Amino acid sequence: MLIELRTYMRRREDKECDNFLEFFHKCSGAISHLNQHQLHEQLKSGKALVMFDGLDEVFDPAQREDVITDIHRFTNEYRDVQVIVTSRVIGYKPQRLRDAEFHHFILQDLEPEQIQDFIYRWHELTFIDTADKVRKRERLQIGIKTSQSIAELAGNPLLLTMMAILNRNQELPRDRAELYNQASRVLLHQWDVERALQEDKRLDPKIIHYKDKQAMLRQVAYHMQIGDKGLAGNLISVGDLEKILTDYFKSLEITQAREIARVMINQLRTRNFILCFLGADYYAFVHRTFLEYFCAWEFVWQFEKERSITIEDLKTEVFGKHWQDETWHEVLLLIAGMIDVKFVGEILEYLMKQDGEEEKFINLFLAAKCLAEVRNRSVIASVANKLLNKLQDLTKYDLWYYYRPIGNYKETILVIKIRTQAIAIVTAIWKDNRETLHWLKDCTTAENHRHVRGAAIEALASNFKEDPDICSFLKHYATADNEWYVQDTLMEALASNFKEDLDTHSFLKDHTTADNHEDVREAAIKALASNFKEDPDTRSIFKDRATADNHEFVRGAAIRALASNFKDDPDTHSILKDRATADNHEFVREAAIDALASNFKDDPDTHSILKDRATADNHEYVRGAAIRVLASNFKDDPDTHSFLKDHATADNHEFVRGAAIRALASNFKEDPDTRSILKDRATADNHEFMRRAAIHALASNFKDDPDTHSFLKDRATADNHEYVRSAAIRALTSNFPDNLDTCSFFKDRATADNHGYVQGAAIEALASNFKDDPDTCSIFKDRATDNHEYVRRAAIEALAKYFRNQPELFEIYYNCVVNDPFERKQDNETNPRRVALEIIIKQFPQHSQTLPLLHDKAENDPDEEVRNFAQEKLAEFEK
Repeated sequence: MLIELRTYMRRREDKECDNFLEFFHKCSGAISHLNQHQLHEQLKSGKALVMFDGLDEVFDPAQREDVITDIHRFTNEYRDVQVIVTSRVIGYKPQRLRDAEFHHFILQDLEPEQIQDFIYRWHELTFIDTADKVRKRERLQIGIKTSQSIAELAGNPLLLTMMAILNRNQELPRDRAELYNQASRVLLHQWDVERALQEDKRLDPKIIHYKDKQAMLRQVAYHMQIGDKGLAGNLISVGDLEKILTDYFKSLEITQAREIARVMINQLRTRNFILCFLGADYYAFVHRTFLEYFCAWEFVWQFEKERSITIEDLKTEVFGKHWQDETWHEVLLLIAGMIDVKFVGEILEYLMKQDGEEEKFINLFLAAKCLAEVRNRSVIASVANKLLNKLQDLTKYDLWYYYRPIGNYKETILVIKIRTQAIAIVTAIWKDNRETLHWLKDCTTAENHRHVRGAAIEALASNFKEDPDICSFLKHYATADNEWYVQDTLMEALASNFKEDLDTHSFLKDHTTADNHEDVREAAIKALASNFKEDPDTRSIFKDRATADNHEFVRGAAIRALASNFKDDPDTHSILKDRATADNHEFVREAAIDALASNFKDDPDTHSILKDRATADNHEYVRGAAIRVLASNFKDDPDTHSFLKDHATADNHEFVRGAAIRALASNFKEDPDTRSILKDRATADNHEFMRRAAIHALASNFKDDPDTHSFLKDRATADNHEYVRSAAIRALTSNFPDNLDTCSFFKDRATADNHGYVQGAAIEALASNFKDDPDTCSIFKDRATDNHEYVRRAAIEALAKYFRNQPELFEIYYNCVVNDPFERKQDNETNPRRVALEIIIKQFPQHSQTLPLLHDKAENDPDEEVRNFAQEKLAEFEK
């Protein structure tokens, strides 16, 4: 069953149906040979594959949420049906479907081997004459190989087909815009309006040139982009379409303009050319590529031909208004590829001047992609070099405020993404510059962050593998770098890019056993699994390492590699069962349990093994893992629910009880007992970890329950442990962000709670949800001198993050660095003086007191961590 979601949503809005079954049974646009009852029975039996197509084409966010809710209901009703939901990546938010246990995959472009296979097969089917077939096939292959921009497009099946069609009669163009232009000509020649006019005796026959058709399509695309949805909405009503075509014919002084326009539109109802009929009197471009191309061309036409817009208009009204919107990027790139290079230089300068930090520097990344559209970069060499320097600087980018790399996950991921994206874009755009190779090698050195080193290694391996030194360079670093992430990346880069090198396989095999560091051995096992599965030695190596290695990480990696790659080997199942009970380390037993559940769910022993491990294992992590996989893999077993309810109270360890609580909340949310169990455990359990887990599960899964908000407020004040009260505050923060009552509650907790940890959590909540409240900043300034270091630190961090570069705050930070009374009791504590010093360096590097303060702290601070940090930053200042 194929359900086009935009059609479904229109029918639903028009009250023609309430659900997907009614849509199939009642509505036009859906074809089914079964009546509603038969379809229901077929779905109940699981004998169906259902595809919900085009979630991204439901443009209204509220309607999109409604559609996702309908998909949830459908999958709950028909649990055995295989369901696929498709969406473009841009604007897609995965969490709700992930919560419904959907797995996420990104459809990749065709690999080079697949492109060659397509070309071979297409020509075999298309040509009869052998000599002509071979000549045209080779010409297409050369055209793709010799143009980077065309090669990048060849991974798209639609565009590759267009290339093959064009190649029948001509050589391929060298750039995207011209490829789209010529592809549109091919399609428009099939739009045989002339014949339709001749057949309609009421109308005088007319010759409509393909250039006129292109002009009309430019105007259609332009009309779409100025609509409410902009380029996010590939949709035009028949009334608007008819008006655009009619007005165009009138401008040509053609009589019967409206009638001719209607004939053209009627053709679109029966045949798809570049526009297609969607039903309900709506049309769209048959592929988004054409919408973007014609929209870009219209702007270029207005700029170059009509002179109705200037370069300043292009910069400020087109690029200036849309560089932050990814749905516009393809249009902006096409414009850059179609206008004179000197104007592209001006646009790049404009983009570089924009403050893109809060937009993850999308302005600089877009500028680099625009530069890639330019054939002769030497004309704007100085602008290109300026852009290159800015992008290379991003590999050392950091946020303007203090954050903990381990504790502040979102911040850490954001910084990693910006740094590694800079590596990737510099490599892609400046690959042919020899200096790029040297720069990438420099990026692999230890002074760079491990993810920067990893990204540089991947870039070297995939883009410079023809260089004779790269393979040996990577082999050296595979053992010289002591970071597990870098070692993983190195081994995989070697295996996937130098697989044909005779030494690569033996190098990996040797390092699965002979290396004295467990991270290297583990990385070698992973690389063997993904690249040398077919080698007869690989399987025996994994079996040996699953039992004989002296480190649990390596044994766990070998177990996972065995299960995922050699499931059908008769020894694999028995090895997993043995390791799930007999291994002496909980990490390995947990890995074996996961592997059994994922790969041998249907084996009659698996269920009983999991239940046994959930009860009998002597380590709480293994019991918790067994509970988790029981719930996700055997949800429909009649014993699972009661088993989880029992372990939510009866297990003697809070970690296991927490696992049972989370499993209940995510798998049995609809059960009437689940909510009351969560509330009971959030108050009655004797351990703060468990109460905190119950609060989180309650807030995440029962946000819409009328009691949840008040319950969380009660726990934020009445629980006797600061961790639980803080968890309740954070649950209120993330689940009730716009509740004004919550704001006043946070203000109260930021001052009235008797523990600094809770006050700090309330400060963080105020900062993230209510920074624009008139009292917020003053509360933070006041709390910056609180008698508890956690409160002082939270206040300082909030001021720096949400009230950036305000000169009057320098004195608060300075006072903290100089006078904060913090004394270290444990190694993992964070010193407020260290936090405030980092903020000053980031936000006030040029202040006259910054350098003297750094010198003083480097020599005199009583905390060694602060002295070391100050010394490190002094060294950077003096470079």
